[in-house]
Amino acid sequence: MNRRIYLRKGKEESLRRFHPWVFSGALQSMDEGIGEGDVVDVITSRGEFIGRGHFQIGSIAVRILTFADEDIDAAFWNRRLAVALRMRQDIGIADNPHNNTYRLVHGEGDNLPGLVIDCYGDTAVMQAHSVGMHMAREVIARELIDVMGSRIKNVYYKSETTLPYKADIMQENTFLYGHTDDTIAIENGLKFRVDYLRGQKTGFFVDQRENRSLLERYSKGKRVLNMFCYTGGFSFYAMRGGAEQVHSVDSSQRAIELTTENVNLNFPGDNRHEAICEDAFKYLEKAAGNYDIIILDPPAFAKHRAALRNALKGYTRLNMKALEKIKPGGILFTFSCSQVVTKENFRNAVFTAAALAGRNVRILHQLHQPADHPINIYHPEGEYLKGLVLYVE
Repeated sequence: MNRRIYLRKGKEESLRRFHPWVFSGALQSMDEGIGEGDVVDVITSRGEFIGRGHFQIGSIAVRILTFADEDIDAAFWNRRLAVALRMRQDIGIADNPHNNTYRLVHGEGDNLPGLVIDCYGDTAVMQAHSVGMHMAREVIARELIDVMGSRIKNVYYKSETTLPYKADIMQENTFLYGHTDDTIAIENGLKFRVDYLRGQKTGFFVDQRENRSLLERYSKGKRVLNMFCYTGGFSFYAMRGGAEQVHSVDSSQRAIELTTENVNLNFPGDNRHEAICEDAFKYLEKAAGNYDIIILDPPAFAKHRAALRNALKGYTRLNMKALEKIKPGGILFTFSCSQVVTKENFRNAVFTAAALAGRNVRILHQLHQPADHPINIYHPEGEYLKGLVLYVE
């Protein structure tokens, strides 16, 4: 029998609306002996069962796995993973001969809060964002192999940087199943190398796939600047779209090396591309105003709400510099991946940047995360990626 956590009076209302988080301030009491990562039952002030999930120390005390009275066992993980796969098949992302790269599990969006699984060819990269998911990693990996069948031959676990820092866990990135040195994957017919070990997130930013495709449509004959290029995803899409010149900029030398390698995988010997290791703000400050397209896809400026104000100032400053430098008739792709920055926050920051730069700007597209990064309708916080495509007169 699971240990229990008891809510204060009235604190079950968000759970009745199927929101999957229980905040620490909602707790009245808890059974003795509950450890971080344990599966617990959540009980209302009236003594009613309302949900079952992983307990964690911090502001989010419980991440709800189910609102039903069902066991969290191998069969549970198998069912949830099978539903996730079926959805990707139904929308044409899984089992696509031109694309073997996609997100299979997107946390709360797939009713598996704290778990991310990205597929790169026949390797799945699994990442835990909660202690409970970390503790269940072995059984999840076994059920993943069962559900995926011949699609997956390797499961790599990469959670060194994503587990709560307060958790007393010595975690090493490692293969839980199989092993491979083949790190080449395909996205929409383009090849790229995945850096499982040292790369950010799971090794590649899968969430920009459709936005990269949009850039490709606008790139013919254009001079393109890809800021915060990381592994160069936007860069090699622009090149396939017929860009005249592409400059990729990142402050990380490792990112520049990966970008160069990825461009060479798709366009060996192509002299249209140049990779530059430099701070983004410094590069924009001295850049000539001869770019037709600029992409701004920075890392999250705000990891938590306390950093929101400074983050919005950062987005305004960055976009103002880009708007000052882009050619008349240019197109700016600009993004925020900060969950605490709302669409309205981000749009206001870019609006302010346009006003300060003194440019006439029109919105062509409002962008967001792709379908394999679904948003649970009961968990609006899952909408983290915001983007705008702007026409700059």
